[in-house]
Amino acid sequence: MSLSKKPLVLIILDGWGYNPDPVGNAVLAAKTPVLDSLIKKYPSTFLEASGESVGLPTGQMGNSEVGHLNIGAGRIVYQDLTRINRAIESGAIYENSVLKEAINNVKVHNSNLHLMGLFSYGGVHSHMNHLKGLIDFTEKMGISKVYVHAFLDGRDVPPRQALDDMEKFQENYSKKGNVIFATISGRYYAMDRDKRWDRTKLAYNALVLGEGIKSKDPILAIKDAYKRGETDEFVQPTVIINEYGQPVATVKDNDSVIFFNFRPDRARQLTYSFVNEFFEGFERKLHPHVHYVCMSEYDEKLDLPLVFPPECIKNTLGEVLSKHGLKQLRIAETEKYAHVTFFLNGGVEQQNAGEDRLLIPSPKISTYDLKPQMSAYEITDELVERLKSGFYDVIIVNYANMDMVGHTGLFDATVEAVQTVDTCVGKVVNAVLEEDGSVIITADHGNAEKMIDPVSGAPHTAHTSNPVRCIYVSNEPDLQIHKGKLSDIAPTMLEILEIPKPVEMTGMSLLKRSF
Repeated sequence: MSLSKKPLVLIILDGWGYNPDPVGNAVLAAKTPVLDSLIKKYPSTFLEASGESVGLPTGQMGNSEVGHLNIGAGRIVYQDLTRINRAIESGAIYENSVLKEAINNVKVHNSNLHLMGLFSYGGVHSHMNHLKGLIDFTEKMGISKVYVHAFLDGRDVPPRQALDDMEKFQENYSKKGNVIFATISGRYYAMDRDKRWDRTKLAYNALVLGEGIKSKDPILAIKDAYKRGETDEFVQPTVIINEYGQPVATVKDNDSVIFFNFRPDRARQLTYSFVNEFFEGFERKLHPHVHYVCMSEYDEKLDLPLVFPPECIKNTLGEVLSKHGLKQLRIAETEKYAHVTFFLNGGVEQQNAGEDRLLIPSPKISTYDLKPQMSAYEITDELVERLKSGFYDVIIVNYANMDMVGHTGLFDATVEAVQTVDTCVGKVVNAVLEEDGSVIITADHGNAEKMIDPVSGAPHTAHTSNPVRCIYVSNEPDLQIHKGKLSDIAPTMLEILEIPKPVEMTGMSLLKRSF
């Protein structure tokens, strides 16, 4: 009996984790007749989407980049977080030639060293231990002063976690006197990824011009932001000043700048602001020429020193489909477009032969609780239209709603986001079954199923380490699916399409027969 069914659609419901506890659970609170009926009618299971199952440290929550990498690779992809942790723990980082060059630049020009990035233990875009490791490295290299530009999180960790982290950090480093905080900024400004250049400009101007709110020390800066009603993510760019009212440091010509975020997507815009000679995002009053270092590759088109260059992932799902002549479509709105393209292709920007991409713009609003539907309906309409054309063999779509609205911490809006996605899934599944195709519905990580911190009772805005559901919808009888992990999805899709799994894919098909 042939398992081959066309078209095959993979629906990734970003942030759709499984949690049996109804408290603060927007997924369970929402009315989801479509997903509920699919779970009852078709084979379903749970997939591990965090920790060692996706190449992260034990207990580390998953995220969109990691999830899509594992889904597309069909194997566990050891993440930059794990690679960097190992380099610091083993001491290998002290031999890193790229870091040594950055230090040497400072010594040769008698200039300053700046470390900038997300000041967080979240482990999604950065990790506090990496900042500490870099500081230890600079000490060993004889650098007397290091200027830190802290981008505050509030999404992958609790909304007001930064104050406690800053106080503890200062306790450990203030005595040494070599670590000086120069600016504080919420990630809303410093790490925008949707070309809202007005936000990036404010962060850049604080770094380069010393423009912004002024404060005498980073702890006071955070406390004042809280008094203004700002949570960490939205702290306005703040410049730390000395006793003379002048910025303790701004980024100048010949300085070395190390951006210690390892995840690319939210590090690109600020990087472009510094390194693009013909930059058009906003008017730069000053453009210092610096020795700019990236922790990982943010954009393959940028010829910049990389502390941890990318590892090549061969024979991803997209490559294999292309080699077998299948037509594939990737579709998502702006917020998750990179994930169904760049990350799903193993961190490679180039399209495969036969791979089309469709970007649906995300709404231009400050926070997505203002429109929980985001662009889900537009995505669905476009997908169904292209599905009915009969042109594509495989369609991969991401619905961003549960994750992006879940990050706001606003429960009712997230419930509405879940219900929006449920409606859209119904339309897609019906269209696929009309074409006698099949659908895999899953998620890259959890979020919306845990909206309240069980300890503090405060809003929970971060991802979770919960498993995610996987549903296999088809007209094929006598099939079941077993538990697995995200890297098992690609081998499953290849079996459905009757395509041999490449040796590089160590994931296993989830399909099993009941006879």
